Amino acid sequence: MTTGKTAIQVIERMMNLLDVLETFDEPCSLKILAESTGLHPSTAHRILNDMVACRLVDRSEGGSYRLGLRLLELGTLVKARLSVRDAAQLPMRALHKLTGQTVNLSVRQGDEIVYIDRTYSERSGMQVVRAIGGHAPLHLTSVGKLFLAQDDTSRVRAYATRTGLAGHTRNSITQIAELEKELAEVMKNGSANDDEELELGVSCMAAGIYDDSGKLVAGLSLSAPTDRLQRDWNKPLLETALQISKGIGFKIRDDK
Repeated sequence: MTTGKTAIQVIERMMNLLDVLETFDEPCSLKILAESTGLHPSTAHRILNDMVACRLVDRSEGGSYRLGLRLLELGTLVKARLSVRDAAQLPMRALHKLTGQTVNLSVRQGDEIVYIDRTYSERSGMQVVRAIGGHAPLHLTSVGKLFLAQDDTSRVRAYATRTGLAGHTRNSITQIAELEKELAEVMKNGSANDDEELELGVSCMAAGIYDDSGKLVAGLSLSAPTDRLQRDWNKPLLETALQISKGIGFKIRDDK
C-alpha cells in the first residue's frame, strides 16, 4: 500500500488501488479492491472507471480488474530512458574530453525534445542555457530533426500544422518544403545539424541512439559556438552514438 501522502486525495486512492492490483496475479473483483483499500465500493468503482478510460487498469467482461497495458508502455519508456542515460555516461565524457564542447543527451516527448543529460565545462566557452529537463521544438534542433526524419510525410506535415513551424532566429526553418528537404539530408547522412536555428551563435550536430529493436530512442549532440564547431567531429560523434546504442542492445544488421 502507498505510504506517502499526496496533496490530492483521489491520486492517493488511485495509487492504493494500483498497489493492491500489483499483489494479484489474477484479475481482482471490485469487492476485494474496496475492502483492501478501505474505499466504499461506489467510490472505488468510480475511480476504477477513470483508470480504465486511461488504460491504467483493464476490466474484464465479468467486471474484475487487473493492471493495464498503459503501465507497461510507461514502464518500458522509463526503462529505455534510464538505460540510455546509464549507457551514455562514460562515452559522453570521452566525447567531451576529445572536443572540449558541450555534449547533450536528448529524447523526444511529443513535439519537442527534452534534455535528459549533459556533459560540459566552463572552458567550453558557451553558456548552457537549457538545463537538464529543458525542452525545445523538434524542427529547430539537431536531435529533433533526427526524430522527424523517422516520421512519414503525413506525420511531418501534421507536426508542421500543429506547431506552425515557429522560428526562433533568422536561420530557423519555417517552411514545410525546406524542412522536408532538410530531413531528406538527415536520412541520407545519418546525422543532423542545427546551424544557429535555435540560438544565434550556437550550432549543433547530432547522431541517433537506437535500442535493441533498432528504434530511435534518443539523440546525442555536440553544441558549440558556431566558430568553434568542427565538422570533422561528426565521425567521433557517430562512433560515440553507436557505442551507446550497443550498450543498450543495438546490433548492426548483417544483410549479406
